[in-house]
Amino acid sequence: MKSIKFTVILIFMMSLTTFHAQEVVVVDSTGVAQENNEVLTTSIVKDTIKVPFKRFKAEGVTAVVGDYVVLDSDIDKSYLELQQQGIGVEDITRCQLLGKLLEDKLYAHHAKQDSIVVSEAEITSQVDQQIQYMVSELGSEDKVAKYYRKDNIAELKTELYTVNRTLKLASEMQRAVIEKVEVTPEETSQFFYSIPEEDRPVFSAEVEVAQIVIEPEVNEEARQGVIERLNSIREDIVDNGSSFATKAVLYSKDGTAQKGGLIEGIQRNSPLAKEFKDQAFSLLEGEVSEPFETEFGFHILTVDKIRGQEVDVRHIILFPELSQDVIDAARAEIDDLREKIVNGEITFEEAAKKYSDETETKNNGGQLVNPVTGDTRFDLTKMDPTLSAQVYNLENGEVSKVYNDRDYTGKSKFKILTVTNKYDEHKADYAKDYEKIKALALKEKQIREIEIWQDKKIKETYVNVNEDYLDCDFSSNWIKK
Repeated sequence: MKSIKFTVILIFMMSLTTFHAQEVVVVDSTGVAQENNEVLTTSIVKDTIKVPFKRFKAEGVTAVVGDYVVLDSDIDKSYLELQQQGIGVEDITRCQLLGKLLEDKLYAHHAKQDSIVVSEAEITSQVDQQIQYMVSELGSEDKVAKYYRKDNIAELKTELYTVNRTLKLASEMQRAVIEKVEVTPEETSQFFYSIPEEDRPVFSAEVEVAQIVIEPEVNEEARQGVIERLNSIREDIVDNGSSFATKAVLYSKDGTAQKGGLIEGIQRNSPLAKEFKDQAFSLLEGEVSEPFETEFGFHILTVDKIRGQEVDVRHIILFPELSQDVIDAARAEIDDLREKIVNGEITFEEAAKKYSDETETKNNGGQLVNPVTGDTRFDLTKMDPTLSAQVYNLENGEVSKVYNDRDYTGKSKFKILTVTNKYDEHKADYAKDYEKIKALALKEKQIREIEIWQDKKIKETYVNVNEDYLDCDFSSNWIKK
């Protein structure tokens, strides 16, 4: 495990994080405007980090990989990116970061060669989110454009689009390389027992948690109330010519409201409610749907543009207004249920299966699944802080107090939790920790697969590295010695 290449590990850490992290903005080949046209960089002496100094920005070509160019300033911005993510850069060299950038370009180049397709709408949405974040930090689009030394925000968006598209191509190519890699039980066993006992990993304390959720019932009166509100909004749009986008800004209750309810690039396999997609693909441009319900709320929808197999839509979503009597009834129900569980009249598992309103967990007796690992164990040091606070002091089988949670819609729901198992911090045990050990074995095999792929593709691809970096001790054969 100690022999795993630095740059290969770094691409696992950074390539997906860079593309998805909304708060981090790194502009490839775009200088950050500083006083006197200077940028902060780090000197390299015998491939070690020294005290940062300022130098004049020089947009020299550091390397070429296939169709892609790496500039020296790209390395500077990689340092800034790592610092923005809270990653220490003291022990990371310019050679190592160049190696990582070369890998990104190699992936992107071969993604194009292999005709890997990325969602243009997804990339556009990513750019919009990045611009919104920068505007919130700097105050206006003009200030953002000036900060990044662009004549206007459109020029910056174009450059950001190119960067994000390259990163997405790289990440999709990496996924394609490793998607079919699997490990057998025999390989898992060989992996584990090849690690000296004193070097075997230590797993943090973990818990398994179950919960019961009771939601206030949406009665017919509340349903009709929200449908009437949507019909009124629809009538004003259809009959009086009011702007759908303006109505969405004023009334819609989700995050698309600030964009006038706009959702771009919907495809038939997009991860949206079936009812929503049915409406999106059944309307003509400019048509406004009747009110309809999904698991998320009540909507009206209009089609902005049809582009082949993709559609751009705007929607308005509202939620039923529940009376206090309905909310109080739900609270009384869960209080009574908790009392029966504590008194031994019914088990937590039985109560969850019979009474819980959370469809994802009720059939498993309320057992929660860790969305990161896919199993039922939660690392106490990595849990969602809210959930951790609710279960941290619970003993096995103990039932929590009643919690009043609100989802992103503002809707109240009541829940109780219990810890079904606790696992203390311990050194890896093959029998008890098989799934975790299997995951580690799979990761090592994926890394080996990536190394093999890289070695092969570097030989097949035009690569040229600037003479300033020919002394770098790259983990891959970029110099083709």
